[in-house]
Amino acid sequence: MEEVRGDHSIGGRIYPKAQVLNRGIAKLIDLLIVAAAGQIFVPVGFLGGLAYILIADGFAGGRSIGKRLIGLQTVLPDRREAIGFRESIIRNLPFAVAQLAFAIPYVGWLLAAAIIAFEAVLVFGNEQGRRLGDEVAGTQVLDAGRLALPD
Repeated sequence: MEEVRGDHSIGGRIYPKAQVLNRGIAKLIDLLIVAAAGQIFVPVGFLGGLAYILIADGFAGGRSIGKRLIGLQTVLPDRREAIGFRESIIRNLPFAVAQLAFAIPYVGWLLAAAIIAFEAVLVFGNEQGRRLGDEVAGTQVLDAGRLALPD
């Protein structure tokens, strides 16, 4: 039996957890993009922001704009490849639900905050840094270049 030392191990390979601070900064950048879209492109900006939340990690080797700027990527470690749009949608569903809830004053704001806080707790507490969306989609966020992906 393989020992997992705070890292993600699949098929004998060890994938270190990406730094939580870097993940938080990347997500903040992405959420600022979503908020800006909602304010600039009224009334369709909300839907555009929602779409971005869902598919952002499916672009350019598993890297949203925030992840690209910070140097992270989202991968399927068992297949040793970057995620696509399908996995991006699955792993980001909790944030899409939070975005939808946030549109409802007070109760929705609390629900959105609870969802985001729950996901953040999972990132901190999970040995591989995997939140609920990552567990369901089978993905992991790594420092870019940590996993040698095929071209």
